[in-house]
Amino acid sequence: MACHQQLLTIKTAGKSLCNITAKVENIVAESGIKTGLCTLFLRHTSASLVIQENADPDVLLDLEKFFAKLVPEDSQRYIHNAEGPDDMPAHIRTVLTKTSEQIPISQGELVLGTWQGIYIWEHRQRGHIREVFIHITGD
Repeated sequence: MACHQQLLTIKTAGKSLCNITAKVENIVAESGIKTGLCTLFLRHTSASLVIQENADPDVLLDLEKFFAKLVPEDSQRYIHNAEGPDDMPAHIRTVLTKTSEQIPISQGELVLGTWQGIYIWEHRQRGHIREVFIHITGD
């Protein structure tokens, strides 16, 4: 059993979904592991890690619109606003999604569906430097 670990650093552009699929695929290829599991962990509480549609950008826009209605940025609703009106809503959005993913590896490649991509979902208004810790195990 082999193991490979790497930290991926991504600059987000503010409230958006940032496709990191190719970067993760490259790290899996570099690991040399042919059969195994790739675990991704986003080291933040105001952004999410999601697997989502990568063909039609309208899906991502609809997700953003839905979350804007579900968790509005309204400073009257929240006590915690240490970093501005988008602070607590970003934390709530992260709780409703997730900060980790596990993806099988077969024949040296991620076993993603045809229309699946891996995204960092930035929930804050301004861009941030986000870190994804990647842990790959297998043979």
